[in-house]
Amino acid sequence: MEKFTKWRDKATGVAPFTPITTPSSVLFSVVHTFIFLIRLPLFLAFTTFYLLILHPLPLPSVLRKLFLWGILAIPGIWWVDLQIDGVKRGSLSQQPPQRTPHPGSVIAANFTSPIDALYLAAIFDPIFTISYPHNRVVRRIGLLRAILQALSLEQFAPSPGEAKTTSIAELLAENPSRVIVVFPECTTTNGKGIMPLSPSLLSVPADNAIFPVSLRYTPPDVTTPVVGGGLKLWVSFLWKLLSRPTHCIRVRIAERMYNTSLAVTNGVEHGGTERDLTRKEIDLLDGVSNALARLGRSKRVCFSLEDKKDFVKAWTKK
Repeated sequence: MEKFTKWRDKATGVAPFTPITTPSSVLFSVVHTFIFLIRLPLFLAFTTFYLLILHPLPLPSVLRKLFLWGILAIPGIWWVDLQIDGVKRGSLSQQPPQRTPHPGSVIAANFTSPIDALYLAAIFDPIFTISYPHNRVVRRIGLLRAILQALSLEQFAPSPGEAKTTSIAELLAENPSRVIVVFPECTTTNGKGIMPLSPSLLSVPADNAIFPVSLRYTPPDVTTPVVGGGLKLWVSFLWKLLSRPTHCIRVRIAERMYNTSLAVTNGVEHGGTERDLTRKEIDLLDGVSNALARLGRSKRVCFSLEDKKDFVKAWTKK
């Protein structure tokens, strides 16, 4: 692994792109194979039926969430450890709705696995987006694309051939009764580091709350930091997901934040490059990054999307 030390953050020692493996004995491998073979056809049939047939239909939100929890139950995701920043355990039900993501608010989540989108959809029935580095625009996507994005090659900029881009402010104005989900890191990690965030969050209006949300998994090998490998990577992910008896999701929601910076000067929006950011805009992105790192017990790292691309190339050739 010495050849990959260049992708270990010098300040923190964190290697955010290295896949996590969990050791297993021969006996456990036999048991895991049996569990995998039982679950695989059920999971593929149920997931395909929902995503391709039911999801495009105008189903009630409650029914959508019920089907999604059914998908999560098949691989044994029974236990979700949910905690809100600053709220004592056992008192979540006593908190006002404003303490958690609600219609008209934005979730800024870390990005580690295809399960991220499934879980957030099962809880909030949100609108998903793709963010781009150094760019304030986002692209609205559906649940299936959000799931696939966790193992897809990253996009450094919007593609002209796809649907038009928009801003989070415009999405909120058009969908005031929905929650917007943003993955501002623009790519997946193994959960040990937080990448520099996209400035797409800076288009959130000052009156709309931003909730940093951290998702961690036990065992952690269901994270997918290596992308773009096609069928091989998906088979590996499904094996880790379906062969384990159970999985736990540790969810931490930070206190809401507000965009107090004004990204408009004389009625004209700033451009998308980092040199255009004001001090308040930098403070907002730093605040979200620090919250994600603190809640996820991870570290902020200074790698770029280009660094991730170089790592994937080296890793797939090893």
